Amino acid sequence: MGELAPLDEEEAAFWRSLIRITTVLPRALDDQFLPETGLTITDYGVLVALSEAPDHLLRISALAAATGLSLSRISRVVDDLTRRGLVEKRRCAEDGRASNAVLTAAGLAKLEAAFPGHLARVRASVFTHLSAEDIRTAGPVLARLAVAMEATPPTDDC
Repeated sequence: MGELAPLDEEEAAFWRSLIRITTVLPRALDDQFLPETGLTITDYGVLVALSEAPDHLLRISALAAATGLSLSRISRVVDDLTRRGLVEKRRCAEDGRASNAVLTAAGLAKLEAAFPGHLARVRASVFTHLSAEDIRTAGPVLARLAVAMEATPPTDDC
């Protein structure tokens, strides 16, 4: 491997800001969200993914891909949400080795109750600090980075 050029000043500033936001934003959202709703921002993301899926059901591996979590992390989150009655875990009929996560009525109600506060926090934490032009410019850049970082989702869903 050839020698890599160091980051220039603009690249280094961008990188430091990106790392900081990926650390600070989830923690700030959890600090507000968890006491109010009993959900972490990760829990909320899992419930949202299930609420948007057909029949509110996703194979665990597809749920991991949809939320950007590892299989071990999504399993722990789903197990916790199952204990709390917000998600149900079912064996996949087509593949007995796999499991599906299903949003329960209680999970949907919890999600709906949490949404207004989540929306208010997202607006206050992010969008009040950006202009419409910032959003138009940054949105596609962040989407491109996200796609580059994501693994290909599984195609063998039940």
